[in-house]
Amino acid sequence: MRVDIWSDVVCPFCYIGKKRLEAAAAQAGIELEVHWHSYELDPDAPEKHAVSNTERLAQKYGRSIEDMQQMQQQIATMAAEEGIVFNWQQANSGNTFNAHRIIHLAQSKGLGNQAEEAFFYTYMTQGLPIGERETLEDVAARIGLEAAEVEYVLDTDLFADFVRHDEQIAQEQLKVTGVPFFVFEQRVALSGAQPREVFIQVMEKVLQDTEATQLQTEQAALCQDDACEITDK
Repeated sequence: MRVDIWSDVVCPFCYIGKKRLEAAAAQAGIELEVHWHSYELDPDAPEKHAVSNTERLAQKYGRSIEDMQQMQQQIATMAAEEGIVFNWQQANSGNTFNAHRIIHLAQSKGLGNQAEEAFFYTYMTQGLPIGERETLEDVAARIGLEAAEVEYVLDTDLFADFVRHDEQIAQEQLKVTGVPFFVFEQRVALSGAQPREVFIQVMEKVLQDTEATQLQTEQAALCQDDACEITDK
């Protein structure tokens, strides 16, 4: 089954959603053909922020440090249920444009899933600065990309148009307001890090229903702008 996913590598709900989708597909015995698409939560972000994510988000959204710490701990608890260690105290956000370009390079070689997983892990578990070139090169080497090709991408605008095209489709055609955002068989859309049973329900519906349709299940965990909020899942 083809699944197109709009995601950002600094979005914890995107990592959670990836794990839940994979578990749901395995439980249902469905083989996935995943196509990753770029979505920058904060396109204007610098390469590296000068303060912690907690402090930065508290300042940006007028929340207390304590409120942000509680929210991030709740996300970490949710992530742990999917086998993800979210070291939110060390997570080092930054501009993700070049990470998306490396993901497109990886995807051109059949390594899109490996690239997404590696970037998620690098940001959320290792706490490495996701916007810095050294981090990008390390992730690329880890999944087997050729160093010369990676250097060429980072030294040029290669794959920049892929990133912009993905974001244009998300904004103009799909009306995406937050990620993760899933499209099954180019017919059925689902937003948020839904529970496994919801993914199974949607995939089974896609297999059974040949008519074009679109589902939007509300009240799921989404990242919008560069803030992530737990709703009721």
